[in-house]
Amino acid sequence: MTAHVDRIAAFSDGTHGGNPAGVVIAEQMPAEDEMQRIAAEVGYSETAFAAPEGAGWRVRYFAPVGEVAFCGHATIALGATLAGRFGDGTYALQLNDAGISVEGQRHGDRVQAALISPPTRSGAVEAEVLEAALALFGLDDSDLDPTLPAAVANAGNDHLVLALRDRTRLATMEYDLNRGAAYMRLNGFTTINLLWVETPQRFHSRNAFAIGGVLEDPATGAAAAALAGYLRDIGWPHGGTIDIVQGEDMGARSLLRVEIGDTPGQGVRVSGSARRI
Repeated sequence: MTAHVDRIAAFSDGTHGGNPAGVVIAEQMPAEDEMQRIAAEVGYSETAFAAPEGAGWRVRYFAPVGEVAFCGHATIALGATLAGRFGDGTYALQLNDAGISVEGQRHGDRVQAALISPPTRSGAVEAEVLEAALALFGLDDSDLDPTLPAAVANAGNDHLVLALRDRTRLATMEYDLNRGAAYMRLNGFTTINLLWVETPQRFHSRNAFAIGGVLEDPATGAAAAALAGYLRDIGWPHGGTIDIVQGEDMGARSLLRVEIGDTPGQGVRVSGSARRI
């Protein structure tokens, strides 16, 4: 098949930054090997594929090297594309493992989009798993922020959460891609979310995505949703909303906002701007 691919930067900072995603709208869902081929050719960290199903859309996400159960920034890009083609509104999405929704509102050349994530959950990280992660990034226990303990957080995928004491240490994040991919496959992590807490409601983030063949994502909606669920679980003083600055250290500053309800495990609302590339 010949597929038209929309290229959208999700969670952009005005006319700059954001995380590029591919979006393919098809009358029928392409074959799996075809979606994988297209995603590899596009080369972005994820491409979303959507086809009409009932009153909503069937959606699958592919990274250059494999399928991903849920991708936040590609969902925001999909919301922008659906709004552009079919008008402002809220669209029901059926993923492999969950039903969610995305909304898009057009504002000139940009779109404001928001998703409701899959249900969230979180838990402690095993000591040997944490030790291996610290070794991967050249960190030790003294680099960690004790106010936000390391954890595994999920909002459709598992993400390892590591909060660092020092913003400078976050800025110098580096690791071996192949070693990181092997570690993430072994432990079932979609990203490793390194954070610095500026205030209880404002975080700076870098997300390693080696399992997808990408060293780092400039904006990661799934990890943002998982983090928000974890903060709710531990009684963090989030006040109902957190803002995340991501991609700054790689020259693609991105802005994510997450609204957190009171119900444990409930999906959260992740929003941001999207711009066409």
